[in-house]
Amino acid sequence: MTTRTWLRMLAAFGITTTIVACSGNPRPHVTLPSAKPVVSAAPAVTQPAAQAPQSPTDPVVTLIAISQKHFDTGERQLRLGHLDRARTEFDRAVDVLLESNHGARTDPRMREHFDRLIDRISAYEVSALAKGDGFAEKKYEPASIDELLKIATFPKPGVDNETKEAVKADLAMTAHDIPIPLNERVLASVELLQGRLRGYVQESLTRGAQYLPMIQHVFRAEGLPLDLAFIPIIESGFKTNALSKAKAKGPWQFMVPTAHDHGLKTNWFIDERSDFEKSTVAAAQYLKMLSKMFDGDWHLVLAAYNGGQGRVQRAMKSAGMSDFWQLTESSRYLPRETREYVPLILAAMVVGRNPAQYGFELATAEPLAYDKVPVDRAVDLRRVAEWSGSSVDEIQSLNPELRRWTTPLKYRDYELKVPSGTGEQVRDRMASARASELNSLNWYTVRRGESLAAISRKLRVSKTELASANSLSAKSKVRAGQELLIPRAPTTLMATRTERAAPPVLASRPVTGTAAVPDAVRASSRNPSTYYRVKRGDTLFSVARLFDTTVEKIKGWNRLRGNALSVGKKLVIRKR
Repeated sequence: MTTRTWLRMLAAFGITTTIVACSGNPRPHVTLPSAKPVVSAAPAVTQPAAQAPQSPTDPVVTLIAISQKHFDTGERQLRLGHLDRARTEFDRAVDVLLESNHGARTDPRMREHFDRLIDRISAYEVSALAKGDGFAEKKYEPASIDELLKIATFPKPGVDNETKEAVKADLAMTAHDIPIPLNERVLASVELLQGRLRGYVQESLTRGAQYLPMIQHVFRAEGLPLDLAFIPIIESGFKTNALSKAKAKGPWQFMVPTAHDHGLKTNWFIDERSDFEKSTVAAAQYLKMLSKMFDGDWHLVLAAYNGGQGRVQRAMKSAGMSDFWQLTESSRYLPRETREYVPLILAAMVVGRNPAQYGFELATAEPLAYDKVPVDRAVDLRRVAEWSGSSVDEIQSLNPELRRWTTPLKYRDYELKVPSGTGEQVRDRMASARASELNSLNWYTVRRGESLAAISRKLRVSKTELASANSLSAKSKVRAGQELLIPRAPTTLMATRTERAAPPVLASRPVTGTAAVPDAVRASSRNPSTYYRVKRGDTLFSVARLFDTTVEKIKGWNRLRGNALSVGKKLVIRKR
């Protein structure tokens, strides 16, 4: 798979790679002092002693040596308490294998090294690097609106006369479809944007260049003023992963109730407030509704967008006036944030319409282009990246609404965005893939008398996460035989180059103090079977591929009901 290593993404989001056994084996947790040496029971990542001498020019030996060097450096950084540096070196130890032309598992020596590498790094993640137990949600950035409203304090005395003349000349030449008053507060906001906030505004304009054509198209279709397209400059800087202190999210900073009112879905798997296209359509609907509510007075509409329509209506009723600027002459009626929000937005419209007038570089970018593929089940994003010949980062950036590393489990109308020109091949690969290839989710079958609380304790997962992942409330009852998704991180194995299947050559793993114990033991001729012991990172699909068989056959041979595997379990593999 020509993508950045899955382990890097897990480490970046604080996820621990592990498989949850249905038997509920507890997961080890060790608190590691940051400045003390790490002591781990995991075997050292070294080449097998039994290896024959290799030529110095052997590329496999060279790759293993480079990988080992990065791992050793990572261990040293970890002992010093430098977790970020350690994580970077561990990532590179895996990357050099995944990025090689040989693949991480095609050569027996590389497979042996790779498997031990993953085991050892996983042990360190459990003890020191992991930041959470669950199938962690992606990280979000603080929304710019919080910080901007702290900086902006009006009225600001002594607005520069040069700024006033520049804005006056600009408004005389540039047509706006929302009234821009030439008052002290708007002028002070323009001065703030082109002065102290210049870097932030330039980044926002650059980032927003790819989205503005789509926003303007939506607003034009809804009959809305195109000036409104610049609201995200202040709200989020056009960041899809912006999250405010009030828990508003996305480029348009929707709160959950408002999002639901305008058709945006939010659940454990997905949050469409971050979907730029869908959230823009929702923002257009919301602004259109506010326009009707406030009789087309866009200054009141903007105040309501920030503070809520109920608060603005109460302020108008209490003050006995309906002009925003009169309402804000006193601090009695509207909160400071709303009083300062409207001038900032109007200033953003002024700058956004004519950035060169205020010393900003003209940002140009191709409109965001992609194909859409209908997906009615959970599909791992790493599979999509493999099928589309892109990276997981690219797939996730096209689909920022996805909170996890998989598409939603139950969303029949969901459309996944993939790089332009790859939609048909992704659709074909998805249609031909076996169910076991699509994702690495872990499931648990409820037993008689069990509750969510009991299962969460048994599997060492959060009760709230367990309920949310299965669209249940924390007080929901479960029934015997019901299958629950276990909110755990997916395994590492899918990060290998799956387009080149590993040959069925199984190396031995040394165990401290004993002779080498093979992972797979060939049975005698009287018993035509192979026994395979599950390693960390294995899935039914990976084992089936290793032995050139199917998931369904392995489940039948071993009387397995679900797809979860426990580390150390011995699987029967029948000979054909």
